[in-house]
Amino acid sequence: MRTWDVMRQDDNGNEFRMAGHDSRISALAQVLAMESGVPHDQLYWVAGPAGPVCRTNRDLYLHVLRLGRDLQAASWSLSAYLRSLWRASLPLRDRSRLEPDQVAALYSAAEAVPPAPYDPAWNTADLSLPGPAPEDHADWERVIFSQLADLEDFAGRPPGPAARFGATAPRPAGAGPRAVPARWLNFDPAGYLECAIAGGLGGWDAADGARVPEPGAPTGSPVRPLTLLSWGDLARLAVCGQQYR
Repeated sequence: MRTWDVMRQDDNGNEFRMAGHDSRISALAQVLAMESGVPHDQLYWVAGPAGPVCRTNRDLYLHVLRLGRDLQAASWSLSAYLRSLWRASLPLRDRSRLEPDQVAALYSAAEAVPPAPYDPAWNTADLSLPGPAPEDHADWERVIFSQLADLEDFAGRPPGPAARFGATAPRPAGAGPRAVPARWLNFDPAGYLECAIAGGLGGWDAADGARVPEPGAPTGSPVRPLTLLSWGDLARLAVCGQQYR
């Protein structure tokens, strides 16, 4: 069995093995979770086969499908998950592109990171994108903050049973411009993550049990290799998580 070790180097240059994993993604997720906590001068890294483990859109889809079910079982709210996801992303903010394994690890690390407190300033802030399309971590951050502001508005005015057919965020007077459309279809982490990957990258199959194709429609999407993903790509996945059915 292949193993990946999470390693640490202290201020004196001494190296220590902290934990072993049978998945490169879970090892990377542990590193992200530790690096997104209290500031420190210690260095963490993953030692083991270079990978990648997540080679195709289907690999990533199955990963988030499992993760979503774990989040559902633990009764995570979507707001809490997105606030943890933002916090887990901070160690990666200076990278322009991420390996698929890093993207999968980011989604997983959010499960192990305490959610950042909700900032009421997001409700009235100008969260619109500075350009025609999202590009960097700051743009992805605007998308996540916009979604969090919408979810906070929904908390004050719940969409009710009709939410499964789609609901428009009740953005009140004084709300700042936001980087996402006001229309929502998915309000829980499991649905959000599944729709993010199914809508943005594909890789699903009806046999997975998450989606039921219309009569005569394809029973899955083509499996294709994954390359590096930009923060702009992740921002578009976030919008699919919000709006894809």
